[in-house]
Amino acid sequence: MRWRRAAAAGPGTGAGTGSGAGSVQTRRRRGSRRAGRRGGGALFALALLLWAGAVGRDAVDRWIDGTILPPLATFYSTEVLARDGTLLRAYTVDGGYWRLSVRGGSVDPGYVEMLIAYEDGRFRSHSGVDWQALARAAWQGLRSGRIVSGGSTLTMQVARLIEDGTTGAWAGKLRQIRVALALERRLDKDAILALYLDHAPFGGNLEGVRAASYAWFGKPPSRLTEAEAALLVAIPQAPESRRPDRHPEAAHAARDRVLARMVRDGVIDAEAAEAALTEPSPDRRRDFPILAAHLADRLRAEDPFAPVIRTTIDAALQARLEALAREAVAGGPDRLQAAIVVLDHRSGEMLASVGSAGYEDDARLGYVDMTRAIRSPGSTLKPLIYGLGFDRGLIHPETLIADRPTEFDGYRPQNFDGLFRGELRVRQALQLSLNVPAVSVAERVGVPHLMTALRRAGATPRLPEGSTPGLAVILGGLGLTLEDLARVHGMLADGGREVGLHVLAGAERGPRPQVLDRAAAWQVGDILTGTPRPPGLSGAEIAIKTGTSYGHRDAWAAGWDGDHVVAVWMGRADGTPVPGAFGADLAAPVLLAAFERLGRVAPLPAPPPETLIVATAELPPPLRRFGPGAAESGPVVDFPPDGAVIEGTGALLRVRDGTGPFVWLSNGRPVARTHRREVWVEDLGPGFAALAVIDADGRSARAEVELR
Repeated sequence: MRWRRAAAAGPGTGAGTGSGAGSVQTRRRRGSRRAGRRGGGALFALALLLWAGAVGRDAVDRWIDGTILPPLATFYSTEVLARDGTLLRAYTVDGGYWRLSVRGGSVDPGYVEMLIAYEDGRFRSHSGVDWQALARAAWQGLRSGRIVSGGSTLTMQVARLIEDGTTGAWAGKLRQIRVALALERRLDKDAILALYLDHAPFGGNLEGVRAASYAWFGKPPSRLTEAEAALLVAIPQAPESRRPDRHPEAAHAARDRVLARMVRDGVIDAEAAEAALTEPSPDRRRDFPILAAHLADRLRAEDPFAPVIRTTIDAALQARLEALAREAVAGGPDRLQAAIVVLDHRSGEMLASVGSAGYEDDARLGYVDMTRAIRSPGSTLKPLIYGLGFDRGLIHPETLIADRPTEFDGYRPQNFDGLFRGELRVRQALQLSLNVPAVSVAERVGVPHLMTALRRAGATPRLPEGSTPGLAVILGGLGLTLEDLARVHGMLADGGREVGLHVLAGAERGPRPQVLDRAAAWQVGDILTGTPRPPGLSGAEIAIKTGTSYGHRDAWAAGWDGDHVVAVWMGRADGTPVPGAFGADLAAPVLLAAFERLGRVAPLPAPPPETLIVATAELPPPLRRFGPGAAESGPVVDFPPDGAVIEGTGALLRVRDGTGPFVWLSNGRPVARTHRREVWVEDLGPGFAALAVIDADGRSARAEVELR
């Protein structure tokens, strides 16, 4: 057909009549030589068959067994998968090729059946070379002087693909035959088929059926329609001239020819083919999935040679939250960004990680992973300091605490609104996120204990180089990441135990230290369910804490229900202020929207049996009002010593210093009130006990023991 088109063009194809005639004659000679090569190819195939018969089986076996095969190890695109096997992200191999292993996911059996029927009907029975098809091709070639049918098997095609060989040259064809016969002796049929499915060319930089299915249909090849399967059978025969994005008509026509053959061979029925013929063919190439892009980059950097990285990410939830992040910044201040982390605090699995509102949005620095950026957490650590106060018996949710101008060794914290509320309950102080009460509790707990608790919860607090932690850390004077914040609130959500956050599927959850006793953790969650919500939003069953860093650079919200922890950051990736941005106004609505996308809100657990639930007036006197006291003149647990192991469930408790009367608590539960410095408590129960003694001035001391 090319020659006829050239001849018909006539003189117009050259500079003049003679030039045009000469060009046609040249093409005729080339066509003659091409026909000769085709006839020669048929003679070669016939000669090979005769040679095999002449030399005998033993000689052929030695020839096959002596074949040096090319390396069969293949470099595949690294794939990062969700918990259900959904592809989150893939990376090209050297040379920029997409090559996704079929071992990483299933392939529609209907496509495989079509492929074998169309390309190599006797694939399951031949030994690498279909001698019957080869003989037929040779005979037809000799009779017609041109190629009428091919004799190449799928195994021979694999031999060509793994060596990147040619098809036309005699030496190349002989090499394919030899490698194909050797492959069949060293691999089973399924392994050979897998090599084809991994290496078949599908146009451009696409290799393998999985890469092709994502590029042309936007989905894995596990459930292909008849029309889609037929197109994937057709493209490798002429991968560049049948590329759907460049030659859609040629691709469509080739697909239809495959469908017609499948009806003829009984692979599909006429009704299915008729429906498939009406299905449009793709005319553009789709982008590969790119979910949890920042997380995928990090995991790949940690293990660059892993072909498949399986994660705990929920792909559908990840997609919904990425859309939520985009919605959250749309119409907001210039360069506003958002990041979201969701984890299952019962299992420690990370379910979603949104590093920014747009991975490829350079104007917003979208390539920066804000789940790992170190930022000031504002007031989001206040729940932890109150939890430590509950755990040590210093305060109770109903304890009265003062919110008035106070100086702490030259440090004078202020509330955001500049107002002071006077005396109020600890519960209200945390819900309103007041600063002076939180700093007062932090002073009594001790900042080193706060830093230790952060680390035991799995966080990595950062301080400016050369500095030491002071009371300002409770108001955001340190650096944490969004993942750190999720860990801390996950600990509070899971009864005071370190959450054991992990993102790799199948990772073993290591030992989880008890950071707070479970009653203290429950009290924090119970208080935070009463945190004021933004107007028009509910979420009454969710414990929420918001925070805003100095200068309105970071807006935070963290919260949990009975199953999940959600942490949200909003701000600018470059750290510049966002005027008027508050965690309660900016981040809290995004957090509540994230819980909506999670589905049903799981109720928070019931209080542990040892939890003291009483009104202020019914508290032990030292717990009714929180007041300042000098730690050095307060009580000291004289016996049992901290870390002691006691036989039995009763113990002698002894205190020195401090002012009586004394209240003793075990795991937050009052067990004795006495003016004496020594008292026997009959039943503390087996296991670990956090003993606390509080004197008449509200000063306390603590020891942890184990009773056996």
